[in-house]
Amino acid sequence: MKTFEQIFGAPWTAAAEAPGRVNLLGEHTDYNDGYVLPIAIPQKTRVFLRPGLTKVFRLYTASLDEVAEFDLTSLPDRQFARYIYGCLRQLEILELKVPVLDIYIDSQVPMELGLSSSAALEVATLRALRLLLQLPLDDVRIAQLAQRAEIEYAGVNCGIMDQMASSLADSERMLFLDTRTLERELLPLPDDSEILVVDSGVKRTLAASKYNERRSECESAAQQLGVAALRDVTDPERLASLPPRLRRRAHHVVTENNRVLRARQGITPEEFGQLMNASHASLRDDYEVSIAELDQLAALLQGQPGVYGARLTGAGFGGACVALCKSGTAIISARTVLGLYNRPERKGRRLVPEEAGPKVQ
Repeated sequence: MKTFEQIFGAPWTAAAEAPGRVNLLGEHTDYNDGYVLPIAIPQKTRVFLRPGLTKVFRLYTASLDEVAEFDLTSLPDRQFARYIYGCLRQLEILELKVPVLDIYIDSQVPMELGLSSSAALEVATLRALRLLLQLPLDDVRIAQLAQRAEIEYAGVNCGIMDQMASSLADSERMLFLDTRTLERELLPLPDDSEILVVDSGVKRTLAASKYNERRSECESAAQQLGVAALRDVTDPERLASLPPRLRRRAHHVVTENNRVLRARQGITPEEFGQLMNASHASLRDDYEVSIAELDQLAALLQGQPGVYGARLTGAGFGGACVALCKSGTAIISARTVLGLYNRPERKGRRLVPEEAGPKVQ
């Protein structure tokens, strides 16, 4: 892998990192002002930078081995550069002066799997800028700026969960977050449990367009119910007046919020697993964001003796599944499930716990 000095001819002067995240419960609830329960994953994105010597920003990403150059007058052509551009523009809007920079990205967070690689990039970038320029930005403000960057310049009308998780969560505790008030609390995992994340091998090709479509459907449902957001509905019986499609979408959001609130109370791993299984069924049947591969992978995980529960994680339409496992069984469960799941046209792999040595293929 090429180093910063090899690309830019001089050493970096500031660096920062941020993790990806996996969401245990609370899928598609954040843009409905609801509740979420993510946890950080071990994989991180690192951003290195220094003031540049040219008239344009120069950006290199190690994972793609590509360089992009841009200024702040127009949106870059390359998608990966737009996340950085959006962060820089957010600081410009705040009238915080940012010099031209050389920027180097080294990310271990898998892309297009629902593990918030974009949020990790945005948060790491803003953290590095905070360090370099001594900016008066706390971790919540960084998450908010990162969210605005993604909405306004990457074209995804996202909620705040991913950026808050990347900015505030750790890999040992769950982050309970009320996305309306930003009330938050770090909670322990259920007793005698650990997290397993498995890649389905299917990229999330439809996630962005369907994500925005689902958000619009939820907004329509809330408007018809006369509430500011679906978070304000706690009883699924209130949804009876909605047309069938909107009723299904709203039913997922209402019941998913209730699942997060139940999990927050401190429950057994068995009950937590049941909530995860119910969440997957709701995402599959009511929200209609699952696909056959995710359903198969979730079912295989749910059938393992060491697994309490499993569900898809992220926006859906591909990506990964997350499982809550009995402590010490995650790797064994992953090997068994991938042995059953893998076919020539479907190759999954274990992502968490982090892989050591050759990938499980």
